[in-house]
Amino acid sequence: MAILTGKLVIISLFLVIVTAIETLAYSTRLSGARIGLIASALSLFSTMIIVSRFSTMFQQALTGKLLSAAPAAHKLEFIESQYRVLIGVTSLGVLIGIFLFPTFIAIFSRAIIQLVDEKGSMVSLARKWCNIRGLKKAIRYLRLPRLSYLEGITLRNFPKRMFCINIAITAVYTVGVLSSLYASLLTPENAAAAIMSSGIINGMATILLTLFIDPKASVLADRVVRKEQRYANLKSYSVAMIGSKFVGTVVAQLIFIPCAYYVAWFSEWL
Repeated sequence: MAILTGKLVIISLFLVIVTAIETLAYSTRLSGARIGLIASALSLFSTMIIVSRFSTMFQQALTGKLLSAAPAAHKLEFIESQYRVLIGVTSLGVLIGIFLFPTFIAIFSRAIIQLVDEKGSMVSLARKWCNIRGLKKAIRYLRLPRLSYLEGITLRNFPKRMFCINIAITAVYTVGVLSSLYASLLTPENAAAAIMSSGIINGMATILLTLFIDPKASVLADRVVRKEQRYANLKSYSVAMIGSKFVGTVVAQLIFIPCAYYVAWFSEWL
């Protein structure tokens, strides 16, 4: 049976879109700092993050169906191959987000101003952009990544600690659902407990993001607006976040199976 099934392709497309959106969300703070509207930028950032987090629930349901469609012979190897494809697709989604990052800094700068004009209505903002006219407008803002974008970013202002922390969080979050589903095959008698463990894993990763990553970025953006920090420092932080997000998805390939065995052990221990 071929590894690339129709269901896998659909899930892969879904993951690419969701991961790209999650990556592009980091550009909202840069846009907000450019135009001095940090609070409105954070509102847009939160909306994008909530949408991507909520989409993870659909991912679990869709990915779970791959288990029932897998052949009985060599089922573990077959599912592992399919799930590694999905992790690889997540890396691709991050790369697409990185490629579109300069474009969406420009788009979000305009969108944040319109959000203020619409008195905070996300629905009205969506109406302006989710149509042919909005698509044409977005194309006009197209900016290709250039090395000049990295101007001002140095080893001194690069947040190395946050870079490493975000790698770990991203790696765990990427395999949360997949490792839990795979663990259900390793311990069939505790399959339900193993699958439900994905909520604990992703919940912990989300809490760590909220505690260690998001507050620092928000405070830095405020200081940039007040001219207490240079814009290059915020840019350096954003580059660190999207760069570590990509590295984290690569690390996820390494910890996928170990995490699955840990979840299997944890579900038996409960």
